[in-house]
Amino acid sequence: MLPEHARSHNRSLVLQTLYTQGAQSRADVSRETGLTRVTVSDLVAELIGEGLVVELGHREAARPGKPATLIDIDRTGHHVVALDLSEHTRFRGAVLDLDGTTVARAEVALEGATGERAVQLVTELLDGLLALTTAPVLGIGVGSPGVVEPNGVVHSAPNLGWTDLPLQERLQAAFHLPVHVANDANVAVLAEHAGAPGDLLLVKVGHGVGAGLIVGGRPVLGAGSAAGEIGHVVVGTDGGPRCACGKHGCLEAWLAVPRLTAELERLGDADAAASAREETLREAGRRLGIVLAPVVGALNLSEVVLSGPTELLDGPLLEAAVETVRNRTMTEHHRELRLRMTAHGQDIVLRGAAVMVLSGQLGVS
Repeated sequence: MLPEHARSHNRSLVLQTLYTQGAQSRADVSRETGLTRVTVSDLVAELIGEGLVVELGHREAARPGKPATLIDIDRTGHHVVALDLSEHTRFRGAVLDLDGTTVARAEVALEGATGERAVQLVTELLDGLLALTTAPVLGIGVGSPGVVEPNGVVHSAPNLGWTDLPLQERLQAAFHLPVHVANDANVAVLAEHAGAPGDLLLVKVGHGVGAGLIVGGRPVLGAGSAAGEIGHVVVGTDGGPRCACGKHGCLEAWLAVPRLTAELERLGDADAAASAREETLREAGRRLGIVLAPVVGALNLSEVVLSGPTELLDGPLLEAAVETVRNRTMTEHHRELRLRMTAHGQDIVLRGAAVMVLSGQLGVS
């Protein structure tokens, strides 16, 4: 370890302590981190100079002597810009402060755009969001569909027509800010994990279907950065709908929002079609359960979270998925399995993108 590595680690320790514990004195931070008071004072002075930490005034004295000065992260002193590119009709974005509070929002209609036109829409959306910021921007976080490499290259996103697109590099060059790009499901699971520590699988259902997985406190990306690409797993041997990838019966062909929405619209709203609509949702849930069962069994997961339109996923689809997973795994090992909808709603990718920037720029998780 080089001295600069140790300093960066210690800096992250101080920021993490303040972020999670709230206002502390320098002595409190020293005790919490195990760093010397001299080291903490030196780091805090540096962070105050960068506008990341502020002094809040004296703590109310509980004993004789000079009261300690409290410090905290300046939670409104910087903004994060977050993008969600996973929806099939629009790209969404938000400006958030360091606490995750939304300051402003914007979106652009996708209107079937692919390739360079889709990249242009991302740029236009970022232009609009940056114009809404009122504080220095810490960085930009982007959740993109498809297989995304650690360097922010979108290796493959068929629904957007992207292949080996250096999205992170292009956005950094265009906006001269730190940019972090990752798969939308891998981004979403960061937001969910912040409120539910432990091993976790999150299934993101939108334009496509993907999963984010955290095991032992670490995201699982896989050797080719394609961990969680469950959307193109063929479910069963009975064929099924044709998928955008050319195969028949992929999970995405059963479960993706455009396919499910089109099928339900075809059945109509008449009362006579209610049972057919419910069966369509239950069949999609069963197909999801078939894919999830071996993952739950192999990793002994106790929690699986779904993210996507509640009007499609919550209810018959979710019930059928839970039933199928339980029927296909050892009950005594998975009696406590919980399969639920996310509490973050449609903002889960935006919130996860902000977490990604905080982690990448400040070492805060």
